[in-house]
Amino acid sequence: MTTPMPSTQPTDPTRAMVTVASYTEYRDAQRAVDYLSDQKFPVEHTAIVGTNLRLVEKILGRMTTGKAALYGAGAGAWFGLFIGLLFGIFARANWFAVVLTAVVIAAIWGAIFGAVAHAMSRGARDFTSAESLQAGEYGISVTAEHADQARQILARLTPPPVTA
Repeated sequence: MTTPMPSTQPTDPTRAMVTVASYTEYRDAQRAVDYLSDQKFPVEHTAIVGTNLRLVEKILGRMTTGKAALYGAGAGAWFGLFIGLLFGIFARANWFAVVLTAVVIAAIWGAIFGAVAHAMSRGARDFTSAESLQAGEYGISVTAEHADQARQILARLTPPPVTA
């Protein structure tokens, strides 16, 4: 029985990585990796690492019982469409009538459940929002054996990285 050799593939998490450049915007870090690729640098030895992470919740608007019912109706209608299409495949009746009936019934039940669920919250969360994870800085990390080459290539990129 042979012992497997340690992996030396670029995706090996035990390989030493060195940060060669940092950017405040993710798109600038992407642009730098794209530039490395354009210069024939082996980008499979590269990673974009976000640091100083923070959770940002953007408030989209006020949630009312009516809006909750409307959102529930929409979700129910989609579910009804799915069920209606499944039943419609095997129904001997009018296919369109089967699908339409399933959509309407599911939308009504979705509206009821949406309104009741919102009313039961008693105003604990009367808004809708979208969460995103954002980094304060994006570093370009490269395996140690390719770090000097990456620094030399990125030095020619304009505008230059924030730190190197």
